[in-house]
Amino acid sequence: MVDCVGKTPEFVLKTVFGYSGFRLQQEEIIRNVLEGRDTLAVMPTGGGKSLCYQIPALIFDGLTVVVSPLISLMQDQVAALRACGIDAVFLNSAVDWAQYRESMDSIRFGTTKIVYVSPEGLATPRINDLLHDANVRVRCVTIDEAHCVSQWGHDFRPDYLEISAVRKQFKDAVFLALTATATDVVRNDIIRNLALNNPAVLLSSFDRPNIFLSVQQKRKDGFEQIVECIERHKGECGIIYCFSKRDVDSLAERLRAEGYSALNYHAGLTNEVRAENQERFIRDDVQIMVATLAFGMGINKPDVRFVIHQTMPKSVEQYYQEVGRAGRDGLPSEALLLYSGADLFKIRLLFDDSADKDRSERLLAGMRTFVTSQVCRRRTLLSYFGESYSGENECCCDICTTDSVMGTAPVRDLTVPVQKLMSCIIRTGNRFGANYVIDVLVGSKNKKIVERGHDGLPVFGIGTEFDADGWKMLVDALIDRDMLVRTGEYSILSMTRDGLSALRNRDKIEFAFRLEPSSPNSGSRQPSFESFPKSGKKQAVLHKKPVADFGDNEDAARVFDELKKWRKQKAQEESVPPYIICNDRTLLDIAWKMPHTREELLGCYGVGESKAERYGAEILGVVG
Repeated sequence: MVDCVGKTPEFVLKTVFGYSGFRLQQEEIIRNVLEGRDTLAVMPTGGGKSLCYQIPALIFDGLTVVVSPLISLMQDQVAALRACGIDAVFLNSAVDWAQYRESMDSIRFGTTKIVYVSPEGLATPRINDLLHDANVRVRCVTIDEAHCVSQWGHDFRPDYLEISAVRKQFKDAVFLALTATATDVVRNDIIRNLALNNPAVLLSSFDRPNIFLSVQQKRKDGFEQIVECIERHKGECGIIYCFSKRDVDSLAERLRAEGYSALNYHAGLTNEVRAENQERFIRDDVQIMVATLAFGMGINKPDVRFVIHQTMPKSVEQYYQEVGRAGRDGLPSEALLLYSGADLFKIRLLFDDSADKDRSERLLAGMRTFVTSQVCRRRTLLSYFGESYSGENECCCDICTTDSVMGTAPVRDLTVPVQKLMSCIIRTGNRFGANYVIDVLVGSKNKKIVERGHDGLPVFGIGTEFDADGWKMLVDALIDRDMLVRTGEYSILSMTRDGLSALRNRDKIEFAFRLEPSSPNSGSRQPSFESFPKSGKKQAVLHKKPVADFGDNEDAARVFDELKKWRKQKAQEESVPPYIICNDRTLLDIAWKMPHTREELLGCYGVGESKAERYGAEILGVVG
């Protein structure tokens, strides 16, 4: 490895990592760390947080300790650092004793510059003794995912509270706290709970302009919409987040039955199966991972091109973290969120086990505002984190992009349909679920309806405006607006105080939804209630920016494909994920620039001295 002790950050950035310039506030963060000032940095996922401690670690003449919550993330980071020629290790339960001792010796001898530990591991006597060894000088302690230290954050972990004790033990070391999601309250918690000393607080923009943000009201179970998104990203990898383990297994099985390459991931699987499935995903052996929220935090895979939420997340923080798995390489990607009023009912069932129901409701309210907003998604998302949308980056969301899969839905006066629906709830005795109420509205001769005499009610069959699916969407929209609520084991539909007030006062009720004609094959021109066109209307690919668009440059396209094949083979030989060898952005730059010498290769994005030394001859051979 190139000796970087005492060198400039710019030298390390280019020589070791192969980058020509800093991003966002990386340079200012690194300067603060090198000057020994405690720092809290909030940067978006994919914004390059890792370089903020890796570059100082190589310049310092001592050890940098990185506290990370996930074993898989530690392994991923160490593999990437070693590919760049940096001596780094991780100490956790996944390491056998012989390797553990060898890693500790390398730290004592000063050959290892960076060590990754978990917050639990940091508190153990073994690691504590190692860090206090006379031959070890701790220069920097980095706390990754620092929001975990706050009870107001979305992922609080009590073990993080013990880190403040380490701050007191290493008074001469600089502390760097990193997170992608932190409101004002969470930031204050981080500073206090980690005992940071007069820290610099640096906030980068939360904006991820390369990610197309889209929210769609769920059609039935959302499967058709999920398939449409996958088809927009044919041959690319993505993550689909589901509400429960059952949902994960069911969706993964359905996708495989349709011929898609998909695996499942959740806490109900054995550790061995989870590890194997994750490994297959990060090595590009499988295209789609269907998972609960347990998946994604532990991987650095930069080429995830789409993230789908089958169900609305519990908070904006959770949503932002999970969509942040997409497009970490800065290339065009998509985040699709499907939601319905039923999502709220399912999420609130979890609140019964919550230690702080009010906090849970507050977080959920922020998420509801995001999904129901009819203004720019990006503006709404950034506003949640206290940031104003500058408009510097062209917005890429379904609200602002008129040629997107959704476009902007027109505002409709739905007062009469709402009054019919609410009247039907009352007339049937406020004791049935949405399906039964809708059956009455559309005039179903369901046996139970006839037996109860509900086919003789004045509201029977008056719901000619919409089909059953359309009425379900209207129910969900009214639940979103707190005018209806589902209660009890059987999801009984009833009106809230606001709903009753609107009915009594005959309030005008408008929604920004699209009304599309019913199926043309039915012979009926009755409209159905929809929030977006079904497939076969406007092509959904209109908003999809190609990742590798070489135009008429056939040579560049050929080289890019050949480089991907070479990368896959090399990754298999070295038993690492393909992106550890080179990510897509690096391969794209090489394909465009067509380097023929080692010096020209070093001018390509992400190619430092170590990668040029290890892979240069083979890459130049592929370029030809």
